[in-house]
Amino acid sequence: MSDKKDMHTFHIPVMGIGFTVDTPAKVAHYGISSVISLVDDMLIEKMRELYSGKFGVQYTAITEKDHDHRAKRITAYLNLLDKIVHEKFVKLKRSVEEHREELHKFIDMLPDLSAVKQKFHELVAQNTLTRDLHAWLDHHLHPGSIDVNIMTKLDKDNYRNDEKLAVEFNDAHAALRGFAESTLRSSIVFSAGMNPRLYSYAETFNDFYPDAEGNLKKKIILKVSDYRSAIIQGKFLAKKGLWVSEYRIESGLNCGGHAFATEGYLMGPILEEFKNNRASLIHTTFELLAAALKNKNRHCPAQPPQIKITAQGGVGTAEEHQFLLDHYRLDSVGWGSPFLLVQEATNVDNETLNLLCKAKEDDLYLSNISPLGVPFNSLKNNTKDIEKQTLIDMGRPGSSCPKKYLSLNTEFTEQAICVASRQYQHQKVQQLGEMNLAAEEHGAEFQAITDKSCICVGLGTAALIVNELSTKVEGPGVSVCPGPNIAYFDKAASLKDMVNHIYGRLVLLGEDDRPNMFIKELQLYVDYLKAKIADAPRPFTDKQMKYFASYQQNLHEGMKYYSTLFSDFEAKLAVLKRDLLLDLEEIQLSLQEACCVVQ
Repeated sequence: MSDKKDMHTFHIPVMGIGFTVDTPAKVAHYGISSVISLVDDMLIEKMRELYSGKFGVQYTAITEKDHDHRAKRITAYLNLLDKIVHEKFVKLKRSVEEHREELHKFIDMLPDLSAVKQKFHELVAQNTLTRDLHAWLDHHLHPGSIDVNIMTKLDKDNYRNDEKLAVEFNDAHAALRGFAESTLRSSIVFSAGMNPRLYSYAETFNDFYPDAEGNLKKKIILKVSDYRSAIIQGKFLAKKGLWVSEYRIESGLNCGGHAFATEGYLMGPILEEFKNNRASLIHTTFELLAAALKNKNRHCPAQPPQIKITAQGGVGTAEEHQFLLDHYRLDSVGWGSPFLLVQEATNVDNETLNLLCKAKEDDLYLSNISPLGVPFNSLKNNTKDIEKQTLIDMGRPGSSCPKKYLSLNTEFTEQAICVASRQYQHQKVQQLGEMNLAAEEHGAEFQAITDKSCICVGLGTAALIVNELSTKVEGPGVSVCPGPNIAYFDKAASLKDMVNHIYGRLVLLGEDDRPNMFIKELQLYVDYLKAKIADAPRPFTDKQMKYFASYQQNLHEGMKYYSTLFSDFEAKLAVLKRDLLLDLEEIQLSLQEACCVVQ
């Protein structure tokens, strides 16, 4: 059983729908792993046509008239990316015979302590024969992983000629099938919570099971916000003979995209719990896995397959990056929002890039625009919001809903529609008008209805604009969902510069006083609680009081943890560049003031 060691200690998480849709084609041959969203098969098909033309690959369109078109589009695109990355990587390694520019870029971007980097420079200094260097490169270098992401809840039913299709043609099921039937040897990230029916469907694909040598062709990554969620989902999958190869912990609030806030549980204590329980997690899930594989008459490895623990959400300095690796023994750290400023790696149009570079803390906020009803990180004045407001001002709120990926509401229709659609908002506003509410209450309800935005289109549009593809169906508006951390980066960067920043060889942060990532998340959680208390109707119910008390208690426990952590490391770590204990005291007072209202 063999697992290649990652070339880098960071990865690029999925961002939106289109921002990272082709990131592997741009960075994987440098050994950098990244994640593609599988939400939008229409965008994926457009990108397949584009890249087929770029790389001289024959292209035959897969249309909506084709049977199982969603899964087939995803499989075809992933196979194309696999081919492109392989060819670019082979060419990169062979550049040792020529000018070596690409090969040296690969090596230069590796961490300074990388054994591969050190050995390469040693071989070059020794004037190692080209054939021997070839052999060494073939053995020690490998591309980054082309991973994919499925939001498990985005699994709407699909229809053909008004006839409901079988469950395996639901959106998430078809996306899973598209990945499972591809040539990739990589991972699928399940995010946004547990979907037992989808997890059970994964059982039907051989690539998720270990072969005779114990290797997995397709691996599973669970994106989780706490240890409890990880162990529940890990055990559920293990009982089906499916191994979770990585638990990817994401901050509940200090992240981009949808914010799945915990009940006041903070990232530091959560990472500590994973560190302390890692051996138990492996042992418990492997026992269940072995029993399940035996019952299925499948190969079972003698030892547990590798489990990685990774994290992402708000990291912004080399010191924070290294601290997470060292103190919590993480295998990788996700760097998301800063890569929105790297046009070599992601699809960000110039107008949105300019907004991101200028963004300050007050420009970034948790919005209610997502049709999923989950808080969503937003940037003020993004072009999709401007487009949405224009339609409201014209008296025609809502989207034409050209893609329907978030069609999950059946309040007015038998077949589900999206709450951001013109069809839904028109009927909902009419219903509101019949309620004869006072002007202030009517305005608040109208705002709540029309605030919902067509993000399943907006989050993919930048990829079309950047690649000069038609936006006739989608419109030109771009939704963007950076994490709060983007406020401290104020200029575009090259891929090499961003990697150098991650490894401490360059500093890209602006002049603003940036809080430590843990302190920032804590402040976000306190602000979130304050907003919850302010918005809750009076008098508070017993359920609300219990929630507020639990949230407050969890925050207090987290602050006690940080007080000990920061005291222990204050004299040792460059990461503590300001008085974090003083920051904690200030936040503590802020929390006490907020919770006095609940007493």
